[in-house]
Amino acid sequence: MHTHFREYGLPEAIRTDNGAPFASKAVGGLSRLAIWWLKLGIVPERIEPGRPQQNGRHERMHLTLKQETANPPRGTMRSQQRRFDEFRAEYNEQRPHEALDQRTPAELYRVSPRVYPARLPEPEYVDGMEVRFVRHSGEIKWQGRRMYLGEVLAGENVALEPISDGHWLVYFCKMPLGVLDDRRRRVWSVEAAKRKGWLSADALPSPFRCTPGTGQSVEV
Repeated sequence: MHTHFREYGLPEAIRTDNGAPFASKAVGGLSRLAIWWLKLGIVPERIEPGRPQQNGRHERMHLTLKQETANPPRGTMRSQQRRFDEFRAEYNEQRPHEALDQRTPAELYRVSPRVYPARLPEPEYVDGMEVRFVRHSGEIKWQGRRMYLGEVLAGENVALEPISDGHWLVYFCKMPLGVLDDRRRRVWSVEAAKRKGWLSADALPSPFRCTPGTGQSVEV
């Protein structure tokens, strides 16, 4: 993926299902891959569980790929790869697509203007938010107590924004992870917080920026 981002630039968002490695059972569904994407300014856009139709174009492409390249499979790995390469050239450069007004993907594709950075950005949060470092145990120190967020965030900074008396919205970069409940000493999911009336059903704000040039070196 590093190579593709360097060659083609960074997307604004990547839509996936809710399985590994894209998501996990951690707070906010974060995985290490999703954390990396968020630092790069890429939104992990997940479909609802059990709703593959929400990513229907991708599912349809996979069906076409399987029908035309692997049904039946070729006799050797080399011949199978050759068929994949032929299909990619045909699909992108020769075959017109109805969804593209009978044009090919190659006619419309442009490299992203968002360049892959030389160093991985780290989140910087706006004034007024409480920033906490996540320990190796997955906990933050909060008002003299330890609150568990998840080991997947170990070594990262999260931020908390007050939303009501005793309730704080927890962010990593632009992504709201859940609501910290001071009284019950736990973190609720965003969906649960909406049901309880702590958050409105409107789109949540994104008080963040990730600044290039800081943080760890990108693996090469």
